[in-house]
Amino acid sequence: MKAFLEGSRAVAEVVKLCKPGVISAYPITPQTHIVEELAQFVANGEINAQFINVESEHSAASVVLGAEATGVRSYTATSSQGLFLMMEVIFNIAGMRLPLVLTDANRAISAPINIWNDQQDSITLRDSGWIQLYAEDVQEAADLHLIAYRIAEDKTMMLPVMVCMDGFILTHGIETVDIPSQEQADKFLPPYKPLYKLDPENPISMGLLADPDFYMETRFAIDQTLKDALVLIPKVTAEFAKVFSRTYNGLIEEYRTKDAERVIVAMGSVCGTIKEVIDELRAKGKKVGLLKITSFRPFPAQQIYDALKNIPKVAVLDKSLSLGSYTPLTADIKAVFFGKSKKPEVISSFVAGLGGRDITKDSIKEIFRLLTSKERSCEYIDLKPELLKESYE
Repeated sequence: MKAFLEGSRAVAEVVKLCKPGVISAYPITPQTHIVEELAQFVANGEINAQFINVESEHSAASVVLGAEATGVRSYTATSSQGLFLMMEVIFNIAGMRLPLVLTDANRAISAPINIWNDQQDSITLRDSGWIQLYAEDVQEAADLHLIAYRIAEDKTMMLPVMVCMDGFILTHGIETVDIPSQEQADKFLPPYKPLYKLDPENPISMGLLADPDFYMETRFAIDQTLKDALVLIPKVTAEFAKVFSRTYNGLIEEYRTKDAERVIVAMGSVCGTIKEVIDELRAKGKKVGLLKITSFRPFPAQQIYDALKNIPKVAVLDKSLSLGSYTPLTADIKAVFFGKSKKPEVISSFVAGLGGRDITKDSIKEIFRLLTSKERSCEYIDLKPELLKESYE
């Protein structure tokens, strides 16, 4: 069914099709519309689930942890400071190998207070043991939730998945979206049958104290499973394509890269803008392209290497920072080529869009223009020097 929907409504419609038994969340802009819609679905009897109201994001995460631990498919959503308030529980969910799906409506981090989009919140939790998938548009954001449950609940995986969609740009943007039927969703996503759960009839313990004789092996196991996800994710997206006739690789997407001389690497909704600029520049004979990263964790290093090894000049566009160090996506991209004989001549770092500042087509053209023979360690696009001068006077 095709419908003209706000991104949040589209996500809520697909989550409904996934039939979670427990939903718990605390409202925070720009995530609120997703769980408002789900609460209404529960109240209307459109979904057979418990919607549990809580007093904070920490409590919401704790509720869905408990629900997953008892073998119930569960769901939550959050954003920015709310994700950080969940942080303690986020690490526990991964450590307990619970296949939860969470939507993060990406939003800048305080202070100063900012409710607009960048990707600092989820990027900061990149080492939590969660799979992180980044959506370019509303259709992909909605589809990734079905894909996320299939990945998370796979018996070889049993790890949580965070679906990241740019706040306001995607959560409040309105697009024509193909919402699957319940029959299609059921064909792709079977009922959840957990490998283990808390059950008085067959008691087990979860989240026990692990002393130095045991702890390292638990982290090793998660790390190895995330590497296995690099094989599983394309298999799941291939199955998705058979059912829904929409194709995603799930790890990366190459756009006009085969003969490109300059390529931008990016994640999220900005990829749509980059594609438009590429088409315009291609019409003028410029050999430019895009490498879109969908899976930031696990990081698809080999796939990225294969896509970029013959590209002379590569720009990495980050919508986040690692303050005092290299920008996060850039650091990972450069690590891919460390010690390799075949690699781009230039890998330059660019930061844009922090706190929701518009990344326009002119911004992207400027990145392509600056991508020359000189490697740039960190160039801020559309920075306002006059504001910096005022702040230090």
